Amino acid sequence: MRFTKAANMGLHVMGYFAQNDQSDSNLSIHDLADKFEVSPSYLSKILTQLAKANLISSVSGVKGGYRLKMSPAEISFLDVIHAIDGFPDEISCLANNQHSCPISQIINEGEDKMWAHFASVKLSQLSTL
Repeated sequence: MRFTKAANMGLHVMGYFAQNDQSDSNLSIHDLADKFEVSPSYLSKILTQLAKANLISSVSGVKGGYRLKMSPAEISFLDVIHAIDGFPDEISCLANNQHSCPISQIINEGEDKMWAHFASVKLSQLSTL
């Protein structure tokens, strides 16, 4: 399974937030866009999704920017992926009887294990990017 480029960017940005977590300062969109070599408008869309998911907060004004809304130990990879890509659909079987389809059962079991792993990994576990 591959994630969208936006989810990948979201994970990198959130990892950067976690490593630069200072409750008294914000990271500007221009600094973040420069850091990750993307356009501010592209990054703005991702940050908006993360803010809607209550993972980051947006602060307006001269000293405005973005910051984590909670501790990096409380935010999982799965939280970030779901904020950007939403929730995945189950793989459906092409055969008539989906309940006895060994292909979809195996794929869905594997994905369940992957999602459980991503839920267990917190941003605080990242080493420096």
